[in-house]
Amino acid sequence: MSEVKISAEPRTEFGKGGARRTRRAGKVPAVLYGHGEAPKHIALPAREFAAAIRHGGINQIFNISLTDGSETLALPKAIQRDPLKDIFEHVDLLIVRRGEMITVDVPVHLLGEAAKGTLVMLEHDKLAITADALQLPEYLEASIEGLEAGAHVTAADVKLPSGVELAAELDLSIAVITLAPTAEQLEGEGAGEVAEEVEEAEGAVAEAEAPAEAAAATPTPEA
Repeated sequence: MSEVKISAEPRTEFGKGGARRTRRAGKVPAVLYGHGEAPKHIALPAREFAAAIRHGGINQIFNISLTDGSETLALPKAIQRDPLKDIFEHVDLLIVRRGEMITVDVPVHLLGEAAKGTLVMLEHDKLAITADALQLPEYLEASIEGLEAGAHVTAADVKLPSGVELAAELDLSIAVITLAPTAEQLEGEGAGEVAEEVEEAEGAVAEAEAPAEAAAATPTPEA
């Protein structure tokens, strides 16, 4: 994954009020930290940041140009996003170095279709890997083509690009193939619950096959 260059301005206003004013100005409040450096409170151009995340995914590496003329490589460690307004509210950025090996969670895409009459139950849509900070894959792939009911897809079945190592247990379950409910089951007692489970399972698989837009991590305080 290539790095994206983006400019940053220092933030002097903090708290909810300051964050709102930053967002109204078309920028995303952010904190840049890591490698023993003091946290820097910055603002990123919202449109450029959103475009980079849509294109590169949750593990997009940014080359951040600061006002003092320096440049810093950073990885989004936590992104707070308002799904209703479709805006990024705050970003935690972790400083990384060229050639540094880091561990991140990467989305898993399921390829193909399981056997007829089956249902794919997704159990984990991300997988922990270790790789060069500048060689992180946007996503990983695992095939479910032709799998029969009772089959399991584990971390060991996921294809890893060159230079990428698995940081999760090999037997971590990614997906389970089960028998799809029959028409009689759907029409009988508890049909509502069965239909709801089917809808949830299909929704989870659809999400796993689409690029993720938000990173899952514990954020640092915004203040």
